[in-house]
Amino acid sequence: MDLVIGPLDLSAHVDEALAVQAVAFGLGPDEVAVRRQIVLRHMTYPGARALGATVGGRLVGFVYGMPNDRTHWWSTVVEPYLRALGHDHWLDDSFVITELHVHPRHQNHGVGRALITTITDSAVEPRSILSAIDVDSPARGLYHSLGYVDLARRVVFPSAPKPYAVMGAPLPLRRR
Repeated sequence: MDLVIGPLDLSAHVDEALAVQAVAFGLGPDEVAVRRQIVLRHMTYPGARALGATVGGRLVGFVYGMPNDRTHWWSTVVEPYLRALGHDHWLDDSFVITELHVHPRHQNHGVGRALITTITDSAVEPRSILSAIDVDSPARGLYHSLGYVDLARRVVFPSAPKPYAVMGAPLPLRRR
């Protein structure tokens, strides 16, 4: 597999990236349309950056994130859950992994690991935070293997059908 991890102009490749996310996450056209606007808005935030994973020149995965800002929607939703458990300090001086998706045909081959470690290796923040659906899954297994711990569970996002876990890890991430 000729996997290449590199910078991704996510605004220019948003449709290609969301096609990967739609397959990986089971999204319909209406949800993709909503997420398209969110991604394009996120990429205007200070410090936002994205990486892509390509095989044979075709995008098979992507990650993007940014320095956390407590005024951003995600932070305002998770803050009460974190505060209740004494973990709200994780929202300060953290790099948020906003999205990480790998096409199912390329999962379990180290693509997600390469994407998340590469993007966090360049973060100036001392820690990283993210949210993932709150079930035992390969994604949560990956995050745990990298040193992420559960900071809050059963976090409910408006309009999300399933609860999420908020996870955090010191940087650099733990390697195998």
